[in-house]
Amino acid sequence: MINFDYVRPSTQKAAIDALNKDATSQFIAGGTNLVDLMKRGVTSPQKLIDINRLPLKGIQKRDNVIRIGALALNSEVAEDELIKARLPLLSQALNAGASPQLRNMATVGGNMMQRTRCPYFYDTSMPCNKRQPGTGCSALKGYNRMHAVLGASDQCIAVHPSDMCVALAALDATVIVSGNKGERKIPFLDFHRLPGSTPQKDNNLQRGELITAVEVKDSDASGRGAYYLKVRDRASYAFALVSVAALVEMKGSLISNVRLAMGGVAHKPWRLTAAENFLKGKAATVTNFQLAAVEAMKGARGYGHNNFKLKLAPNSIIESLKTASGLS
Repeated sequence: MINFDYVRPSTQKAAIDALNKDATSQFIAGGTNLVDLMKRGVTSPQKLIDINRLPLKGIQKRDNVIRIGALALNSEVAEDELIKARLPLLSQALNAGASPQLRNMATVGGNMMQRTRCPYFYDTSMPCNKRQPGTGCSALKGYNRMHAVLGASDQCIAVHPSDMCVALAALDATVIVSGNKGERKIPFLDFHRLPGSTPQKDNNLQRGELITAVEVKDSDASGRGAYYLKVRDRASYAFALVSVAALVEMKGSLISNVRLAMGGVAHKPWRLTAAENFLKGKAATVTNFQLAAVEAMKGARGYGHNNFKLKLAPNSIIESLKTASGLS
């Protein structure tokens, strides 16, 4: 790991100014991903800007919006009484991620900014368009068991690793960022990017911008079922092969509203809009869930070692819907 400068500003303006003064600088909070990337030589910032002094840790409800500060720890959010009562899907997803030790260090903003765990991205001896644009994608014809089956391109088939972000995609969250031009809001579904021809760009955050909070509209969780399913190789400290965040609201025997998102299948949290539209107004039956899963997987493609996801993903959708709707 190279030598680097370290600063610890106490205001947002000072932090953003420090970032703008040095093109190689990066923000750091918990460092649970960034430090690994630095150790492996994947990234080499000349300056780290520690933002832990900034007042961005609060979790509070304002009118009909729940605001979560970007520096709130994953463990704090998961166990917060307001989150458990009003946004249980988010609590479930956070508790499914990483390990207790990492959740006690990782922040909400850092979780959103974490990079793929593709082994070729981490191996600086291998070609990787995400790490070094134009060199190729080693995963395309390599060992791609963990890789994407939706939304990929011939430039990159890596997946986004976050559990929290899958839940926030299903919850229609909003990302609040601050920069030299003031504050702006980004719909969560627009924050992360698909690889396309620029896989090195993970998100739509602009240089000089700082994530300050995530907002989710408050709603009565007692009137809907929430379930986060994570299928992985072991019960702890493992990334998802496939995950599903499901919210189902029933009106009598019919589904009045449903939200679905998947992880482990794409370069960004993958919202299942077609499946949602199919299910609204229909009965909560296994047959309808199976048909919805078919809608969700249209356009999916395996790359060899990950072909099993083409079966695992729809089965996971069905299981999540059964649980969230109270069918099982």
